[in-house]
Amino acid sequence: MTIRVVLADDQELIRAGFRAIIETCDDISVVGEAANGVQAVQLAPRADVVLMDVRMPEMDGLAATREICAKHEHVRVLILTTFELDEYVFQALRAGASGFLGKNMGPAMLLEGIRMVAGGEALLSPKATKGLITRFLAQPAVVDGAVPEKLSLLTGRELEIVTFVANGLSNDDIAGRLFLSPATVKTHLNRAMVKLGARDRAQVVVLAYQSGLVR
Repeated sequence: MTIRVVLADDQELIRAGFRAIIETCDDISVVGEAANGVQAVQLAPRADVVLMDVRMPEMDGLAATREICAKHEHVRVLILTTFELDEYVFQALRAGASGFLGKNMGPAMLLEGIRMVAGGEALLSPKATKGLITRFLAQPAVVDGAVPEKLSLLTGRELEIVTFVANGLSNDDIAGRLFLSPATVKTHLNRAMVKLGARDRAQVVVLAYQSGLVR
């Protein structure tokens, strides 16, 4: 199945560069280009993944991400940023984004990132994840009372796996620590995501920190 992508960036040259890279693949195709957040929202229903710049005219990437994620459950938003530790990235994750990439990444990373978020994985680089969590997610925030309540629905194993995910471990890493198969870890995580109402792995991380499960 071909992954449908919308490119949202106010710089035409950057969009052209991303399109050229994506067109080298058989499993990914560009189905639209947006020069601002308003256009990104309009084109989002066509896509599986929206590559979203943060700073754009008319509507910025953060507002566009929030609107897209609220309206289109099947669409994944991958934030593109010049600065990996930009506060806007954290806000975008809370708005529903599935992860982010620095604009200095290579072509292979771009393509792999699109495939990862399309498959429901979170795309958070170790450097960015650690810095983001330290600087923003650990800050006191208003927590929805439903979040701790949802955590109480998890089994002990699911809670354990959610904690590992929030600390940046992959399914393979978790499997090695718990002496389980990666498939079993994925099953437990998927069940936890349903109970938490999390769109994907990135949202699991956000919820874990918002609830105080991980600090």
